[in-house]
Amino acid sequence: MIKTYQYESDARVAILIPCYNEEVTIGDVVSEFRNILPSADIYVYDNNSSDNTSAIAKDAGAIVRTELRQGKGHVIRRMFADIDADFYVLVDGDATYEAAAVRRMLTLASEQNLDMVTGQRVTDRQAAYRSGHVLGNKLFTGLVRCLFGPGSKDIFSGYRIFSKRFVKSFPALSTGFEIETEFTVHALTLAMPISEVETIYVERPEGSASKLNTYQDGLRILIAIFNLLRRERPLMFFSTLGIIFMIAGIALGTPIVMEFIRTGFVPRMPTAILATGLETLAALAFCCGQIVENVALARLEAKRLNYLSYPAPQYNEKRLPCKREA
Repeated sequence: MIKTYQYESDARVAILIPCYNEEVTIGDVVSEFRNILPSADIYVYDNNSSDNTSAIAKDAGAIVRTELRQGKGHVIRRMFADIDADFYVLVDGDATYEAAAVRRMLTLASEQNLDMVTGQRVTDRQAAYRSGHVLGNKLFTGLVRCLFGPGSKDIFSGYRIFSKRFVKSFPALSTGFEIETEFTVHALTLAMPISEVETIYVERPEGSASKLNTYQDGLRILIAIFNLLRRERPLMFFSTLGIIFMIAGIALGTPIVMEFIRTGFVPRMPTAILATGLETLAALAFCCGQIVENVALARLEAKRLNYLSYPAPQYNEKRLPCKREA
């Protein structure tokens, strides 16, 4: 006789699945997470799908809701606002992520009181993680780590665990796939405890199509990173602009100054005016950086206090005997 077990926890776990035309995979995704975490609430938010995503998700046992504004960022903003839980599991509905990893991720989040655990994608399948996407992920991840500090090694992963205090303090300003970059920057800005777990990543099943547009979404993510830098690290942003203006002004103005010292004349007046203007812009950029930095610090303090108003995450899993099998 083999004794089997089921797992229960006092913590409320919500599994959040944003979906757009995922009828091929959504039923399997909901069923897998239902089997692994039977006590969790599974929410599928349909983002204007033109197929049977909603009906299949409902038949599989999910709570189905709709977000009419198109874009993953809009869906996640709605999810975070509507749903109350102790832990939030965010996963894509394309059946490419390892559902079994959710228990390891939740355990790690609880044992170390983490606010975000990222499922770091690991695969040896070319079709699952194309070389161009791997390169882009490394470049953007390196840029974020350079600008905001060391964090996740896979900032574009769609598989994450969040604590309640992360979710309820998250501004969710992005509208599309760049929301995943905002997750990492939000955690790094508030100095939250975060980690990651390696998870198996596979290709989409036949008949399921990706919604990513490599170049368009890449450009949007790049713009989002610099907007986040301007908003969260304004002194760095404006100081960088100031240094660029200052160097350009010095390069243009030095020959004119040297000529003036030697002859007493200013031979190229338009260039002299341009150099002066660039140095003025440099000074203004440094001043703006100082002013906006103080505003950003006040916003950071408010976000930190809101974050601290929620308790630290706890997930105490119990293993209970279920039945005996021959």
